[in-house]
Amino acid sequence: MALLLAEATPKRKLSPTISLKKASGALAHESTSSIIHEKSHEPLESILSLIVETTVRLVKDGHRVVIVSSGAVGMGLRRMGVDKRPKSLTKKQALASVGQCRLVALYDKLFDNLQQPIAQILLTRNDIADRTQYINAQNTFTELLNMGVVPIVNENDTVAVSELRAMEKFGDNDTLSAITAAMIQADYLFLMTDVDSLFDKNPRIFHDARPIEVVEDISALAADVSSAGSALGTGGMSTKIVAARLATSVGVTTVITRASNPGNIIDIVGYLQAQKHGSNPLSIPSVPAEMEVNHSTSTPSQLDCVSKRPPPHTRFLPDPQPIRDRSFWLLYGLAPHGTIYIDEGAHRALIAKAGLLPVGVIDVEGQFGQHDAVRLVVAKRKSQASTEWQLSPNMGGMAEGVGIEPLEVGRALVNYSATEVMRIKGCQSSDIHILLGFAGSEYVALRENVSLERKERSRPVTPGPSVVQTDE
Repeated sequence: MALLLAEATPKRKLSPTISLKKASGALAHESTSSIIHEKSHEPLESILSLIVETTVRLVKDGHRVVIVSSGAVGMGLRRMGVDKRPKSLTKKQALASVGQCRLVALYDKLFDNLQQPIAQILLTRNDIADRTQYINAQNTFTELLNMGVVPIVNENDTVAVSELRAMEKFGDNDTLSAITAAMIQADYLFLMTDVDSLFDKNPRIFHDARPIEVVEDISALAADVSSAGSALGTGGMSTKIVAARLATSVGVTTVITRASNPGNIIDIVGYLQAQKHGSNPLSIPSVPAEMEVNHSTSTPSQLDCVSKRPPPHTRFLPDPQPIRDRSFWLLYGLAPHGTIYIDEGAHRALIAKAGLLPVGVIDVEGQFGQHDAVRLVVAKRKSQASTEWQLSPNMGGMAEGVGIEPLEVGRALVNYSATEVMRIKGCQSSDIHILLGFAGSEYVALRENVSLERKERSRPVTPGPSVVQTDE
């Protein structure tokens, strides 16, 4: 389960007492295992009811909530009396089509009991890849949230065919929830799983595993998850780390916590909001005089948020310089069709906000057309005067520079096809017309169509840097 929350807009006034009522948006993600029984495929209505009750409480407190929910295939298995998830893509899509109706109907019944309207939104990667459709979806979310509706989001499995085009599927609903969080500009993304938090070791194997409460930066931590023998990954945890990396890059605080008690979300949100008025991000803050709790008017839940620690969870702090909406879309909304290798000078020019000129291009990999998305990879020339570079047999044909390995630094929408870029690579822009017979642009990619990754460090704040080792 994942829950997205957005905080108060400038138009809303904060109460002089510490209150949770003024947040303006939220997103939750539910995994199939959280809401569907693994063997019987029956919906876990007790958990779903708690999710619904928690969501309605958040809405009544002034939050705007979006739920990203899996479970369509599982519901389809139950409805059609199928024991095992089929391997056939078409059968899975058919079951998803059957199950999606029942999943949304169940949500609608439970929310209707509490007089809360909901909406269904089904997305595919293609909906995100097309900029116009992306903005239309964004506008639909905004209007629904303004109307007080809770959108229920899922991937449109019926038409998302990974075998036809890899870009059509998100890969997992954790990724979908992170992209949705960026789309609605949420403040919080809650990723619900079967453990309380992220641990320094696998808690199912090591009894001395210690929870990690705060992660300031994710990149090295994500590498730990993907390494052989990592103790951090526990059934789907690696995809949640990836989702957290995407969401925090756009400024969304991301929280991992246990799915079986969704009511914990309210306590965690209260704790995090109360902490904003404290000086120590790792302890219960002292309340400033101007924000002192009015004990005569405050509710017990308001007092609790500053008097005790929250339920177990791991929170990933947002990037203090978040990626802008279009830059996020370029980096994570589009599937690259190929790779352009550039030299270090071109990379420095891009950092300095200049466009990508053909003179900085070393080589091209893959087949892509005009206006397609490509990876940008930095490789080092053999010498300042040379246009030659080495191929690495260990990297599938990617360029290997002298003293450094090729490094992907971003994505771009290109002005020329792969064939055309091959012809003009390393040349001056004034030669484009001679080489191609036309000159559409002096740039291989305009700077506004380039989005660069940030080089980051990662250090868990608790239990400490010494617990999760990095190679830095």
